Amino acid sequence: SRRHVVLRMENRIVNVGDGPAELFGQRVSLSEMRARQVIADANGVRRHYESGAELYFKSVPSRGGSYWKFADAARFELWAVDLTARRTQLVRTGPKHDYCLRDLDRVRGGPTVRRRRFFGACNQRASTRQITLGTSVGWADVYPSTYPENWIDVTGLSGCFSVVHRVDPGRHIFESNEANN
Repeated sequence: SRRHVVLRMENRIVNVGDGPAELFGQRVSLSEMRARQVIADANGVRRHYESGAELYFKSVPSRGGSYWKFADAARFELWAVDLTARRTQLVRTGPKHDYCLRDLDRVRGGPTVRRRRFFGACNQRASTRQITLGTSVGWADVYPSTYPENWIDVTGLSGCFSVVHRVDPGRHIFESNEANN
């Protein structure tokens, strides 16, 4: 029998945009919320936009229970590369797709970057009817390499590869730059 081999990695979703990545979710079933993106205009007026985003109450027993998470927020991709290190073919994807969206680490500075967290810890209240998830400009939602599903199965592979951490692969958040994964 072949040994199961995985490539583990830390990952982070960093907000490098002009405003917060913010989702407002409202309950549609026991474990699901439909979410709308909240975007402020130049005058600070906040509006909600349908984007197709969904939130789920996901069980993560090794991390203390269940959490409301943005479904399909990101994914790990393993790509074969040629001799010039150009990606040629998607080989595998990892199982981690759902994220809380929170201000865990301040990773950038500047006049538009908050000094303190605005979007707090991941919500664990199963009974909540609505919730706001988000990551502020210059902040990151971070997951250690030991976090469940933070891996790609590389069993049986040989050769040269590139890992891409693709944020919002389903395009459920409006971004100012879709090409900066």
